[in-house]
Amino acid sequence: MTEKIRKALLVVDVQNDFCPGGALPAPGGAEVVKPLNRAIAHFHKNNWPVCLSGDWHPEETRHFEEFGGPWPPHCIQNTRGADFHPDLQFGSGLYYIISKGMDPDIVDSYSPFKGTAHGCMLDELLRAHWIKELYVGGLATDYCVKAACLDARKLGYTVYLLIDACRAVNLKPGDEVRALSEMANAGVKFITTDEVTRQSR
Repeated sequence: MTEKIRKALLVVDVQNDFCPGGALPAPGGAEVVKPLNRAIAHFHKNNWPVCLSGDWHPEETRHFEEFGGPWPPHCIQNTRGADFHPDLQFGSGLYYIISKGMDPDIVDSYSPFKGTAHGCMLDELLRAHWIKELYVGGLATDYCVKAACLDARKLGYTVYLLIDACRAVNLKPGDEVRALSEMANAGVKFITTDEVTRQSR
């Protein structure tokens, strides 16, 4: 009997608009690509699924400043800013694209657990693969990555943050430190990509 898949990788919002040169860049955002590519290759090698989330905003949404939200326009549907970073390698294994932020009436669309892949919520997708452990990296540590980790913990997953594969926006000094502390207090475990790639089933 084949062992059921129990681990998954969640790559959060590694999109052009969140990288240098984009509309809302996290300093050093592109630096997450290389470690995430190693993680993606490792998960594919072990036949564990990879989920890649991305903002997919309409042009008019309460998430944007112009319509009462906190952010400048970014990751608008069918624009280059919404595309994944060109060096991010999806590989040839099992992966899913999780789209979020599509409802124009919702201000807080940070968490990938509020997104869907072909109409299926992320939590439903992970449970369909019997996932117990979730490994998370991407952008930005103090917003969407944090939201992903906290929601995953609330849903009962064992969560590992790839600390070398995420970067923060730090709109306010100390935002990253506070985010890491909040995640640690919620039971999120910190791990490096190298530590992950030494793991096997």
